[in-house]
Amino acid sequence: MSFGKRLREIRMERRLTQTQVADSIHVALRTYQCYEQGKREPSFATLIALADVLEVSTDELLGRSGRSDENA
Repeated sequence: MSFGKRLREIRMERRLTQTQVADSIHVALRTYQCYEQGKREPSFATLIALADVLEVSTDELLGRSGRSDENA
């Protein structure tokens, strides 16, 4: 599964809107949308902020956590 799809899935599991996440990590909504669409990749600092907001590890966001859908 791609980073963008994983990001979207985790955000939806947490019942957060794109706007809520974007505001929480201090990026423009469009920038966040590009992360989910796979058009942009976050910086290391933003990746850490995403993990904190979504309450997951950076490994989980990057698909390195052993989630059952990791290789899908």
